[in-house]
Parts: sequence; C-alpha cells; structure tokens
Amino acid sequence: MVEHYVHNDQLLAIIIRASFSKSGIEFFTPNDFSQQLGYMNRPQGYIIEPHMHSHIERRVVLTQEVLFIKSGTVRIDFYDSDQAYLESRVLAKGDVILLAAGGHGFQMLEDAEIIEVKQGPYSGTDDKIRFENSKLAATPQTML
Repeated sequence: MVEHYVHNDQLLAIIIRASFSKSGIEFFTPNDFSQQLGYMNRPQGYIIEPHMHSHIERRVVLTQEVLFIKSGTVRIDFYDSDQAYLESRVLAKGDVILLAAGGHGFQMLEDAEIIEVKQGPYSGTDDKIRFENSKLAATPQTML
C-alpha cells in the first residue's frame, strides 16, 4: 500500500507500507524531486547490467529525506510550512517514508531503529529550522 500525504496541493510525504508488493519496478516520486524513491521486485536470475552514474551537477534547494523503519513503531507529526500541526501517522517495522516538504517531528512509540537517507553534504545548524512540537504540547502524555 502506498499513501500520498498532500496538504494544499503540495505533496508532503509518500509512505510505502511494509505490505506493498508488485512485480517489476515502480518509482513513487516525480522526476523533478531531488530525492528519488523507487521499488524493485525481480525474480531470481534477473540481471541488472553493470553501470555507473554520470557526473551531473544538480542544484538542491530543499532537503528531502527517506526513513526506513527497521524495527519498532514511530509516530510522525506533519506540519505545514507555517509550522502549524496538521496530523499524525504511525509507521511500523518495514514501512518507508519520503519526507518531501513541510515540517515533521517524531515520537518513538516503541524502541525503534531507523535508517535515514538524505542529500548531503550536511550543513550543520543551517540545515534545519527547529520549532516547538505543538502536537506534544497539546497531547496529554497518557494519550501518546
């Protein structure tokens, strides 16, 4: 199953649930995204010819990141570009999410292992704009 999370006609995230499966190859991202996310399901013996990627200069103005939930359960809180809370989703072991735009925060609902992939090089403190997690502030701890 694939979920596209859209707010005000802007794609904020793509969630690929662990249960997703199909034959062949599918890319979930538009060609103009700076982070490309695809899926391959190939039979035994299938060959992908050896290849290298060309040196092509690209301009990246927004970091997009992909998270692989290796274990545990994680709640992701979505925010719009004005830092207003929108809604939350729960990700579980095997789920993958591409964070394309807007803001986001996380709470580990269980011990969790997450693999993160994003563009580099990392710009240190200039790489993120941090703000208050209004979802946590508005939610009693017993409900989390």
